[in-house]
Amino acid sequence: MPALVWLLDYASALVFALTGALVASRLQLDPVGFIFMATMTAVGGGTLRDLILNRATVFWVDRPSLILLAAGAAMLVFWTAHLVESRQQWLRWLDAFALAVAVPAGVGVALEAGVSPVIVVLMGVVTGTFGGLMRDVVGNELPLVLKQGELYVTAAFGGALTAAALIWMGLDRSAAVVLGGAVTLVLRLGSMILGWQLPVYRPRPPRNR
Repeated sequence: MPALVWLLDYASALVFALTGALVASRLQLDPVGFIFMATMTAVGGGTLRDLILNRATVFWVDRPSLILLAAGAAMLVFWTAHLVESRQQWLRWLDAFALAVAVPAGVGVALEAGVSPVIVVLMGVVTGTFGGLMRDVVGNELPLVLKQGELYVTAAFGGALTAAALIWMGLDRSAAVVLGGAVTLVLRLGSMILGWQLPVYRPRPPRNR
């Protein structure tokens, strides 16, 4: 399990960093701005998770190579973003895969911390969503987590809940975490491609009296 969480942390940091750098390219920032946006997005959700769980050390402090990985991804996008026809589409696709990796990473860390199933699910959602939320808020864009009608937080919640439920049913933790990530990805891509969504609030005009 620790090795799987280690791998998921690196994978989510890399893909989220790419999305942060894509937002930086849309804002036409300098290289330092690219690195800032990429690293903030890469480690934002995991940092909040570790602070909530009161872990001895935030994960990227123990592994500064995660920061170097995010900075490298930022520079890659800095020199190649102009070759991408639709950066917004790349952003949405990469973000979907980052979400599907970060959610199980959060679940795995929470399991290692020995917290209750409710907190395990919440930590999966926090790890998956808050880095992207910070990216969009700082980039002055409508956060993907709030995009009307799309499954985003719902996808993260569904994946984290699946993992926790499978573990409660006796499935191996590593297998449950991977399946939770798969559910997250299916829900997110189903929303993007097939239009899956939950009902949204529609205000009704007051009745005439």
